[in-house]
Amino acid sequence: MFIFGLGRRCPGISRHAPRAAGPSLRSRGAGGGGPGPLAPSGLSSCALRRRLCLCRRSSPRSAWRWRPPQEPQLLPLFFASGFVGSCRDKKDCKVVFSQEELRKRLTPLQYHVTQEKGTESAFEGEYTHHKAQGIYKCVVCGTPLFKSETKFDSNSGWPSFYDVISPDAITFNDDFSYGMHRIEISCSQCGAHLGHIFDDGPRPTGKRYCTNSASLSFKPADKNNAGEGSGNASPAQTGKAEL
Repeated sequence: MFIFGLGRRCPGISRHAPRAAGPSLRSRGAGGGGPGPLAPSGLSSCALRRRLCLCRRSSPRSAWRWRPPQEPQLLPLFFASGFVGSCRDKKDCKVVFSQEELRKRLTPLQYHVTQEKGTESAFEGEYTHHKAQGIYKCVVCGTPLFKSETKFDSNSGWPSFYDVISPDAITFNDDFSYGMHRIEISCSQCGAHLGHIFDDGPRPTGKRYCTNSASLSFKPADKNNAGEGSGNASPAQTGKAEL
């Protein structure tokens, strides 16, 4: 086979051409003399380029296309890290209870909500429409959380407050469960899950502490009117964000 424009045969182009003799790899000497480096098995540089060209033509185009490195799959790790449906590590809490004690002392719903970050059904909580005067406490450790004066009817399906009884009563944590970002509110003493906070509350704070009834206990200001004022409002949703 002849190369156009040249009058001599290029060694190694033809598949019937004999291979060059000598070692499999030969390089220039220290003095700079001698031939240039040859490919393994004694192939000439011309033959090597020929083979590379054939390989590129026979390979699919997608094999030569550059692809960025793929990101690691974080979704399984996200759900396995304890954000959804699992008990939290409460060793750093000021008040710690054993799980056996909590299962005996709390109802199944209270345990599920406070210890497993569960959510009670809308409009079915004990304190959703409760209007008595008093203080709402953590059902797990009894820490005062909300005053009845700050409770308002948000028509969201859960007890709502626009302020806490003390800035140190509640802790805030990022919650990325269910494919959304919310701010979780928890008892600062025992770490019990209470609910979430939203920015659609009334003045003066503009906040809505959306809380599960199962996370609360109530201490009335006067025992004679502990249950007064509880009524059955219409269970119509108004687009409020859920717990």
